[in-house]
Amino acid sequence: MRKTIGIIGGMTHESTIVYYDHIHQAYRARYNDLDYPPIVIYSVPFGDCRRWTEQEAWAEAGAALGEAARRLHAAGADFALIATNTMHIAFDTAQAASPVPLVHIIDVTAEAVLARKSTTVGLLGTRITMQHPFYRQRLAVHGLTTLTPSLDSQGEVNRIIYEELTYGCIRPESKAVYLDIIGELETRGAQGVILGCTEIPLLIQQGDCALPLFDTTRLHAEAALEAALGERALQGGGWREERIWK
Repeated sequence: MRKTIGIIGGMTHESTIVYYDHIHQAYRARYNDLDYPPIVIYSVPFGDCRRWTEQEAWAEAGAALGEAARRLHAAGADFALIATNTMHIAFDTAQAASPVPLVHIIDVTAEAVLARKSTTVGLLGTRITMQHPFYRQRLAVHGLTTLTPSLDSQGEVNRIIYEELTYGCIRPESKAVYLDIIGELETRGAQGVILGCTEIPLLIQQGDCALPLFDTTRLHAEAALEAALGERALQGGGWREERIWK
């Protein structure tokens, strides 16, 4: 029996649309029909997300995301995903408050990196994502080393996310900035780069760059599809990194 996917979205609405669309596109590409698994979405106000980030109010964020998961469960969701990288700082708190398993974006991303036989990756995201240890520590559990841009470059990456991408503004000059930063990470030894903000793929795609890019939005969405179809195991209070068909 297919499971119902819950998406905790709104952080931003731009990336939430990509999640919804990619789940459907990936299903149709696999099965060539329109019998998609059911999806329910709870849209968190982006203003709350930005305030939690600016104030580093992670306990409040986790409680709110846990409440969002409860609402999704009440609407029929069997599991859920937090459709943003930065808010995974509060993942453990949210999971503890959630009645359904939550799929962790860093775990599915690490799986994709390891599948490419990579051991060192660059990380682009919000300033918090690049500077807070939560991402590097979770990747390290999987045996991966993480490189981040210089502080000046981090400032530019963060500015473009909040001043442009969250508003759906795509500028060629900003793409050039990101590609230059990716080039710097490659010279420092990055074997690939994690696009660790769900808005970055609106600006940068694999066709723009020879270095492997790991689109966390699409990887997370595909993991949700696999879980809904019974191809990826869910258990108890969280997601187990295992495909049933392996």
